[in-house]
Amino acid sequence: HHFIRDQVEKGVVELYFVTTDYQLTDIFSKALPRERFEFLLSRLGMESMSSETLKRLQEEEGEYQASPTKNHIEALKRFFRYLRGTINWGLWYLKDTAMALTAYADADHAGCQDTQRSTSGSAQFLGDKLVSWSSKKQKSTAISTTEAEYIAMSECCAQILWMRSQLTDYDFVFSNIPLYCDNRSAIALCCNNVQHSRSKHIDIRHHFIRDQVEKGVVELYFVT
Repeated sequence: HHFIRDQVEKGVVELYFVTTDYQLTDIFSKALPRERFEFLLSRLGMESMSSETLKRLQEEEGEYQASPTKNHIEALKRFFRYLRGTINWGLWYLKDTAMALTAYADADHAGCQDTQRSTSGSAQFLGDKLVSWSSKKQKSTAISTTEAEYIAMSECCAQILWMRSQLTDYDFVFSNIPLYCDNRSAIALCCNNVQHSRSKHIDIRHHFIRDQVEKGVVELYFVT
């Protein structure tokens, strides 16, 4: 085993001291060739995606595309397997199905270990079928669970409004759409149009949910 001394002396190998935690992190985050990751992204068939889907993909993958890791490659491969396995799947509605639109929102506060940002999660049901879902890292750092949940509800509300608009083409008109959340403080914040210390720093684009609650488009409910 002493041959390593010769390699160090010849300058073939350089040794550096690092902590154990850093070593483990490096093992799972060592960058892979960028071209390989970009090739896989190109195989997703982006030309057939909607502009909204493409924009979301670019936002979510952009920060990792410059330095992709093995974990990102595996996630991309898993995405391919999902597409291949579900390409012929669909939703079956019986003629007398009650077509009610229902939504759920949640947030994982400071769940990202890299940036300490929260992750918004939402699910939208049409009747008893899940037709849309999202799990997306928030663009700003939430300083409280209430703020993280509030932003998640706002993003869920935006998806509800888009679905509501699309469904009007099929003669479905929805109002008082129930949106469920497990944070009472966030629900209270949505129902309060007065700006105060807990909400004045939140990006103004998230406050539109208050208007939708006031107009009766969305109704908020607490759920455990």
